[in-house]
Amino acid sequence: MNELDTPTVPAHRGDPLAEQRAMARSAAVVDRSDRGVIAVPGDDRLSWLHLILTQHVSELPADTGTETLVLDANGRVLHHAVVAHVGDAVYLDTEPGELPELLAYLTKMVFWSKVEPRDASAELAVLSVVGPDTPAVLQAAGVPVPQRPHGALALPGSAGFVRRMDWPAPDAADLLVPRAELPTWWERLTGAGARPAGTMAFDALRVEATRPRLGVDTDERTIPHEAGWIGSAVHLTKGCYRGQETVARVANLGRPPRRLVRLHLDGGDEHLPGPGDPVLRDGRAVGRVGSVVQHHELGPVALALVKRSVPVDADLVAGEGEHASPATIDPDSYAPDDDAPRPGRAAQLRTRTTH
Repeated sequence: MNELDTPTVPAHRGDPLAEQRAMARSAAVVDRSDRGVIAVPGDDRLSWLHLILTQHVSELPADTGTETLVLDANGRVLHHAVVAHVGDAVYLDTEPGELPELLAYLTKMVFWSKVEPRDASAELAVLSVVGPDTPAVLQAAGVPVPQRPHGALALPGSAGFVRRMDWPAPDAADLLVPRAELPTWWERLTGAGARPAGTMAFDALRVEATRPRLGVDTDERTIPHEAGWIGSAVHLTKGCYRGQETVARVANLGRPPRRLVRLHLDGGDEHLPGPGDPVLRDGRAVGRVGSVVQHHELGPVALALVKRSVPVDADLVAGEGEHASPATIDPDSYAPDDDAPRPGRAAQLRTRTTH
């Protein structure tokens, strides 16, 4: 399978709001088989990936995973991937359409390392079970249940694995199943109690959790701190990787210029903004709109990157023209800045006072 063969996955299964409610109250399964999957086998897989990725993976135990980024030289986000170390390989699954560029970069960085990164999208497809009943669904389907987020276990009697997740809802799991067996696994999970759902429901819960999607909630200028990826996908004390200087400088000396927030929108379905539209305050652009969804409880909401100077109670407009919608920041998504200087800046101030 190549980029031109990326499958189309259903946006909904007839009732996206009911599908969201199932994710919030019981469990639903979503076909996310359009995601690209890269396999990295080889004796040097962990040490080699550790030099390339933003996350600390040199000692990543077997049957565990994490999230990670690939940055450019200026610290801007190029790729986001979810990682699992299962068997004799590390697997990275990433956004639809992103695999060719990411795989080309990984291949270019092999040099003399004992690794063989390859496109495994024709081998494995992603299904996601979301909701508080996820463990029960997995058990009923005969799937082992990892005990903690990012725990990963091989599927019994089949290639692939299951990985526990803590988003888009507090309890979820990704199953990377043999692509040829995708219909069989779908029936197996729905038969075990998961309601069929589409990507609209998945995205609605992702927006509720303020979890960004690469290329939708980010742009070419996004650095990890703005999107909330420090910690979950970026390890601040690991060794060198491309873009690390920017990550360390912002963490130690300053604050990122923008922050990711959730917006409540006051507009009808036909007048909602779209990804990339501006966020305006008093007629001036102060940010960009990302994911826009209809949430089963919150109504129309969106993620947006806004300037750090925008206060939480600002009156905003998301979008322009007929797609303009009054917008307000959800205070639960807004982490106010403390007044303490950043760690590196505090050290500079201490040095000055002792001389």
